[in-house]
Amino acid sequence: MEEPETLGFEHMGLDHRLLQAVTDLGWSRPTLIQEKAIPLALEGKDLLARARTGSGKTAAYAIPMLQLLLHKKAELARQAQSMIQQLAAYCARDIRVANVSAAEDSASQRAVLMEKPDVVVGTPSRILNHLQQDNLKLQDSLELLVVDEADLLFSFGFEEELKSLLCHLPRIYQAFLMSATFNEDVQALKELVLHNPVTLKLQESQLPGPDQLQQFQVVCETEEDKFLLLYALLKLSLIRGKSLLFVNTMERSYRLRLFLEQFSIPACVLNGELPLRSRCHIISQFNQGFYDCVIATDAEVLGPPVKGKQRGKGPKRNRAADPEAGVARGIDFHHVCAVLNFDLPPTPEAYIHRAGRTARANNPGIVLTFVLPTEQSHLGKIEELLSGGSGAPVLLPYQFRMEEIEGFRYRCRDAMRSVTKQAIREARLKEIKEELLHSEKLKTYFEDNPRDLQLLRHDLPLHPAVVKPHLGHVPDYLVPPALRGLIRPHKKRKKPPSSKKAKKAKTQNPLRSFRHREEKRGATAAPS
Repeated sequence: MEEPETLGFEHMGLDHRLLQAVTDLGWSRPTLIQEKAIPLALEGKDLLARARTGSGKTAAYAIPMLQLLLHKKAELARQAQSMIQQLAAYCARDIRVANVSAAEDSASQRAVLMEKPDVVVGTPSRILNHLQQDNLKLQDSLELLVVDEADLLFSFGFEEELKSLLCHLPRIYQAFLMSATFNEDVQALKELVLHNPVTLKLQESQLPGPDQLQQFQVVCETEEDKFLLLYALLKLSLIRGKSLLFVNTMERSYRLRLFLEQFSIPACVLNGELPLRSRCHIISQFNQGFYDCVIATDAEVLGPPVKGKQRGKGPKRNRAADPEAGVARGIDFHHVCAVLNFDLPPTPEAYIHRAGRTARANNPGIVLTFVLPTEQSHLGKIEELLSGGSGAPVLLPYQFRMEEIEGFRYRCRDAMRSVTKQAIREARLKEIKEELLHSEKLKTYFEDNPRDLQLLRHDLPLHPAVVKPHLGHVPDYLVPPALRGLIRPHKKRKKPPSSKKAKKAKTQNPLRSFRHREEKRGATAAPS
């Protein structure tokens, strides 16, 4: 029996301006959640949808929202607003979007809300605050309510705000709940918000298939081999495009950054100790292409683990003590070509969330996981979860000749010796002091001179350890013969590329050229 043909954007009855925006974003076909959700939403159905991180949930509600607004008018937190504004690029005169998620900007937000925008984006607490101050009135005007990341709202302490917010809503409105999982909090929200909803529980794997996401395990005999291999991958530009490097502790983040700094390889650390503005600025500049490498832990990207059940059973996260608790899950890294698990993820679920930072929507991506011999049993648990218990290999092993990069080992050891515990402590303290200065003393200046904010860089050398200039240069005699004439070693920091160039960056298998040339020479460099 033939499978039904995928319903394309052009067959959904969308406004021509939305279709043009979709084309500009490079989306040739809808993702599974978009294909199923958009037609039902356009029919006026309430939706309860579960789909994996990076599957295109934002566009799944943004497209029908914009379509409904345009139809009646012939009558959007950061990620949602950015996506909605891109999709609304050709109908900006007809649809106005207001973002009220920033807590320190109430006065200007009030002015914006007085102009009666069509779409308001914000956290439950900020929306409720504006409702209580009569800056926003929904009883007579709300037509569509979207609750994104529904599975996390209660765990981040928004339960009471959500219940209070519902008292300000009209009796009849359309609603979407978008979530990565269906937990008891989502079931509670379903009862509070939705009216006879259609439930979309997509039968799909937790990560994209091998045609979109390539996943490899890189077996390293020692900890030194991990640093040596990472040096070769980055310094010889075997990894192209933007990459995220995951480690398991903040101390490891700075150890890795200072190690790379020895070789003039720019990278920045996403540190939860830095002010919120600094972290957002780091991500913004990474997305704009100022630098290609961000080092992070699971806590900074995915949010700290929540212990216990959150609905009256067990401890609830204290959002008063942790006002930025919800920022991590909303982080959206654009066009990530590769995720490198320098440290093996602590849990199988952490692996899935890390890998979910790349190969988002219909874009390709690659994951390289460095594994020590003592970690093989833990890797097996990750494999079991990814394969769904079938036992089929998901993380393909790479076999390559470490002797080809053996000439770099003395440089690697020299750099590792320079990165002492004292150097790491000094680097963390220096960066925190500098970022606090930028965040507080320069806040007013940058509000008046927003263009000068672009001059701030987060990948500048920290220099707490002695940096030997000659390590930044790779002499030809050290380059593996198979790569001579082909590599492009890291050069000086580049200027941010244009948006068109950034979109054209292609994901590549970082060891493909290496492996291909080794095969020609009869070496065993193919996946086993």
